[in-house]
Amino acid sequence: MTAVDDRSAMRRALELAAEAAAADEIPVGAVVLDATGHIVAEGRNTREHTNDPTGHAEVEALRRAAASLGSWNLEGHTLVVTLEPCVMCAGAVLQSRIGRVVFGAWDDKAGAAGSMYDVLRDRRLPYRAEVVGGVEAEASTALLRTFFEQRR
Repeated sequence: MTAVDDRSAMRRALELAAEAAAADEIPVGAVVLDATGHIVAEGRNTREHTNDPTGHAEVEALRRAAASLGSWNLEGHTLVVTLEPCVMCAGAVLQSRIGRVVFGAWDDKAGAAGSMYDVLRDRRLPYRAEVVGGVEAEASTALLRTFFEQRR
């Protein structure tokens, strides 16, 4: 497997988001990269299919990464996700010790990585993550916009 950069990882996350949309899920996809830039896990929204309120792309990807490593501690890894994480997902990121989060579209309604809240970088918490927002934001936003326009 070849190492990928943030944009390449985001392109894979966008493919997963498109798969989610095709399954009538909100189109969000995520991948976890190890310290060398290799994808170790993937996830997409599954909440509608599983009736699980925690079925967000980030949580799915974090669960798979932890299972593949045999450890909940994902220190040194990067989460790449098409939409700014919500409060629940930001909490999961911090609990997993992910050191870096890269996301596409900003979420002005529920974002917890700088838009509405800044949970990932809150100095009052014992762990923080580096945040890089806006990577392939136009493509991420377009997927979300199309999905919701088709449902109105």
